[in-house]
Amino acid sequence: MFKKILIANRGEIACRVAVTARRMGIQTVASYSDADARAKHVALCDEAVHIGGNAPSDSYLRQDRIIEAAKATGAQAIHPGYGFLSENAAFARACAEAGLVFIGPPPSAIEDMGLKAGAKQLMEKAGVPLVPGYHGANQDPALLQAEADRIGYPVLIKASAGGGGKGMRAVERAEDFAAALAACKREASRSFGDDAMLIEKYVQRPRHIEMQVFGDSHGNYLHLFERDCSVQRRHQKLLEEAPAPGMTPALRARMGHCAVAAARAVNYVGAGTVEFIVEQRADGTMDFFFMEMNTRLQVEHPVTEAITGQDLVEWQLRVACGEPLPMTQQQLQITGHAIEARICAENPDKSFLPATGRLDVCELPECVAFGCGNEGAASAATGSAASVAPGAAVRVDCGVRQGDSISAFYDSMVAKLIVHGDTREQALARLDQALAQTHIVGLATNVQFLRRVARSASFAGARLDTALIAREQAALFHQEPVGLPLASAAAVAQTLLRERALEGPNPFSRRDGFHSHGLVRRRFGFRFGDTQATAWLTYERGGSLHLSVGEGAAQVTGPLAFDLQMTGPPAFGQQVVGAKAGGPQVAGPLAEGQRVQIDLRFAGLRTRASVYTQGDLLHIFTPQGATQIRAIDLLAHAGAAATEGGRLTAPMPGKLVSFAVKAGDKVAKGQPLAVLEAMKMEHLIAAPQDGVVQELLYAPGAQVAEGAELLRLLASRSREEPARSR
Repeated sequence: MFKKILIANRGEIACRVAVTARRMGIQTVASYSDADARAKHVALCDEAVHIGGNAPSDSYLRQDRIIEAAKATGAQAIHPGYGFLSENAAFARACAEAGLVFIGPPPSAIEDMGLKAGAKQLMEKAGVPLVPGYHGANQDPALLQAEADRIGYPVLIKASAGGGGKGMRAVERAEDFAAALAACKREASRSFGDDAMLIEKYVQRPRHIEMQVFGDSHGNYLHLFERDCSVQRRHQKLLEEAPAPGMTPALRARMGHCAVAAARAVNYVGAGTVEFIVEQRADGTMDFFFMEMNTRLQVEHPVTEAITGQDLVEWQLRVACGEPLPMTQQQLQITGHAIEARICAENPDKSFLPATGRLDVCELPECVAFGCGNEGAASAATGSAASVAPGAAVRVDCGVRQGDSISAFYDSMVAKLIVHGDTREQALARLDQALAQTHIVGLATNVQFLRRVARSASFAGARLDTALIAREQAALFHQEPVGLPLASAAAVAQTLLRERALEGPNPFSRRDGFHSHGLVRRRFGFRFGDTQATAWLTYERGGSLHLSVGEGAAQVTGPLAFDLQMTGPPAFGQQVVGAKAGGPQVAGPLAEGQRVQIDLRFAGLRTRASVYTQGDLLHIFTPQGATQIRAIDLLAHAGAAATEGGRLTAPMPGKLVSFAVKAGDKVAKGQPLAVLEAMKMEHLIAAPQDGVVQELLYAPGAQVAEGAELLRLLASRSREEPARSR
């Protein structure tokens, strides 16, 4: 077995590999960029080597520096994780030339499967079924358009060297093909250095089901069953599960046979995934077609580990050392059901726009972290090197800690939440509970969106296909699960608890509304979404409280009661210190950034509310969902208007790829204006209204900051305005 390996990756997969290696007695070397100098994976490894700047091209894609680091530290092998250099045949070959073991398949297998067109030709020879399409070398746009017309719309344009949804577009109409092809070529060229495309028939009601395969250097091959990865956004996976719902033993056997045949056809060694597109027929039967083979470990490998009880990273290390596969096909069994949710820094309500910022709060459910074994449990947030027991109820693979930042340089993933149950229904219940206990503050995430997807009729009923999110969009987007009344009640309770914490022995420090006679009313102002609201709190005789929120028919009123259940240590900001002179300096119950869990009762509803405070902004988490509410000074904010005045700004840091307009152009609302590249994806900037472009403020290729004004747009006056001005 290896004595030391270098991990040529970052984030959760680098942490994942490091923990299994440590359990096996293998020393680890982390590689890191400028941005990752204090990253979690650096802390988890035994040694660390700086390999370059923030951009992947200056660090994690620098083959020469990574190989130099491995040799300088005495590492015998390099684990590439996934992404970056994991499917780079030239890097695998360079490792061998440097006397290092590449923990992955042979370069020839990477090359054979790396270009989708060539891979499909190989699979056709191996008897693996293919989707109708064009996989040829001629890349003339006119020919590709003609092939798409021949296949029939809708078609799918895919980068031949691609993956992860990059360089991929579905095209519904012939007139949209040319623009979609150009966009795919740009993305593919930047991401893979190869803009070759293939065209395929877009299968209706498709499911994405993949088989985990393994091969060794002794000619042994097997599969570790399937994973369903149908729930996707922007052609990127969001929820994965194993086994696939509705999979029959006969279909599993056929698919597994084809997956192993695919691996055998390229003399595969190590962990790989054969992905199939599955067509669902009206009679309930399914058929499958080869889509691609990923010559690496997959992001979603933990669900396979959960149902098989096997550590796939350990399998990788053993096979790379020349050992035979640890088990035979007959020894492998499926136990229970597992689901993985990818927690990402993104805003689903804004077309899944990636988010950047600091993880001011990153509280995870009680869970185990990484690996397989019986060594015990630990919080994934702490970075401790605990291992996962096979069939653990909740597991989190996380590459960041509270206080870390999510930057625009790398992938937007924060963590992977994996649950396991005896049945799919039990796994679903555990997933919802674990997501409800996941509290992230500081940037936008998809946690609440994942809860809604998991609870949707389609997902809960296992009616799966890649259009699930679009089909369920009415129940998934722009939802408010908590509501103004409950959010206001939690905010008022938090304010009263803070005031009680600040009370001293002086009776005049009391803020509980004490009055010798009559009733006392207090007014609270809030901003909730786009709504400005007022809440009135009445201190009644005997110390009881009564709260009214809103006005008119929408007003909710009733008794307010609450108890402080628990607090956590402050995550950010200043601590509120007890007022007693000479006493112990203990944080008050509502320190800035501290979790405060309240047993809240208002207007006949009782719930638990966890509240985190950032200045005047309150983040509220309840079993029903999460929301935000801002405390405001009603007089100070009276008449305030929220308008951008025709300015168009960058929604996040990135590189300006191109403008679609020039100064003086008239544009219509929704018309494309510019393309911004961030987190490896292109994002379209569209006109918010009709107008005339006054000025372009950047040149294509420029790096822009979040909020930077890209161009100035003079809004067109509506047709009604001249008539009113007469």
